Amino acid sequence: MAEQTVPERINLGASGLRVSPLGVGTNQWGSDGTPDPERKAAFDAALAAGINFFDTAEVYTKGGSEKTLGLCLKSSPGNAVIATKFMPMPARLRGSQLIGALRGSLERLGLERVDLYMIHFPFPPIPIKTWMDALADAVGDGLARAAGVSNYNVKQMRLAHAALAGRGVPLASNQVDYSLLERGPERSGLLAACRELGVTLVAYRPLGYGFLGGKYTPENPPAGWHAARHNPSYLKKIPPIAALLRDIGRAHGKTPSQTALNWVLCKGALPIPGARDARHVRENAGALGWRLTDDEVGRLDEASKYH
Repeated sequence: MAEQTVPERINLGASGLRVSPLGVGTNQWGSDGTPDPERKAAFDAALAAGINFFDTAEVYTKGGSEKTLGLCLKSSPGNAVIATKFMPMPARLRGSQLIGALRGSLERLGLERVDLYMIHFPFPPIPIKTWMDALADAVGDGLARAAGVSNYNVKQMRLAHAALAGRGVPLASNQVDYSLLERGPERSGLLAACRELGVTLVAYRPLGYGFLGGKYTPENPPAGWHAARHNPSYLKKIPPIAALLRDIGRAHGKTPSQTALNWVLCKGALPIPGARDARHVRENAGALGWRLTDDEVGRLDEASKYH
């Protein structure tokens, strides 16, 4: 068996954190506040593949995701970089509540300090500066190494960046929905603004709910609340993109999902696909160590331009 090549590390913004160019999303790890020890296989497979960036949040499976990561870290600490998030729910009105929530996350994770702490959504009416000051306090108190945001638009991100800069803390990242089936960060100017400000765009749902990897098809769409978004008009746009991913991937000896993830990498973003077992991790890791040509990126851009 060929020796595993460890992917080159990239900077997470100007935070000083060095992470793998692809991470692992853990929003389905655990269940209803309970950890799931079976996810350890995925965690270990990620570290073995040189993937060290794991993303979670206090609200994922009601804390079960953080607890699951805590179990994994306890038995296989390695060099994992852990990111989690604070949800500014309506009852949370003061910056001090962020510190309390962070301490709860640290307890579930079994850590004294988290690597990246983020605001999950820019919910009003609390001013962005309030939460940025609280994030800066978390970094200053040694409870977090870096500060980030999630689901912030261009204006909100610029406000967050400026507020943190005023406290001497860089904005490391902005985590948003970005894939061949969600090109909004390009159209809105968010991706360009991230490049301008030195903020890493972290892409969640980089496989478009599973459509880009073949988990779902127009004939077999996801059920539940996802179904409302994936109406017939939306679904009919997917087959040409899926066919192109197959064709381009075949030329590189890669699967459609690996090709779709590589497209995100080529855009300068950090994708965090979900992975529930070692097989999924190894599949996702196949997106690393090679690169689409500029022509191939352009063809995929054209095929997905209406998304």
